[in-house]
Amino acid sequence: MKKHHLILGLAPALALAACGGNETATNTTTADNMAGMDMPGDANWTDNGAGNAMAAEAASPGQKFANDVGASDYYEIEAGKLAQEKAQAQPLKDFGKLMVEHHTASTDKLKAAGAKASPAITPSPALSVEQEAGLEALRQAEGAAFDTAYKAQQIAAHEKALTLVKGYAATGDVPELKKFASDAEKVVQAHLTKIKGL
Repeated sequence: MKKHHLILGLAPALALAACGGNETATNTTTADNMAGMDMPGDANWTDNGAGNAMAAEAASPGQKFANDVGASDYYEIEAGKLAQEKAQAQPLKDFGKLMVEHHTASTDKLKAAGAKASPAITPSPALSVEQEAGLEALRQAEGAAFDTAYKAQQIAAHEKALTLVKGYAATGDVPELKKFASDAEKVVQAHLTKIKGL
């Protein structure tokens, strides 16, 4: 009889240990993936456990928006650095510098807005396959081919970002992020107009 009580007493502990084991592996893998990304402007893109605790498909609309904007900012910053280094045309170099400055500021504003939300939302950005491929194409491109690729990517990226912020400003579920989206809309539109004119 005592044997049965011991086994029954251990069952919940073993079940909890099994659940905890998977969480640690997931968090370690996610942390390893994020550690490989040199995030823009600072080292404050950290996993406090909240951002990576839920799978991407289970993320709330606010969390998904924050993640998508964070990834967009990161892409723009990295592409902007490449433009400053590789662009042939000075206006594209200048635009790249502007993108680094503005998207670093956007990242800071996004994190501040997420921190004010209840519950707080910490952006956990991950570049899309398209963004990763775009950056790789820019790394490989030289001369006039770089300029052409950079301008085309910037137009497409800003059109996509404009759709993202307009949509969230209209239908978002987190007031602080809706305000961020509304404010960002004007900036993204200005960037789109500027790059189309270069």
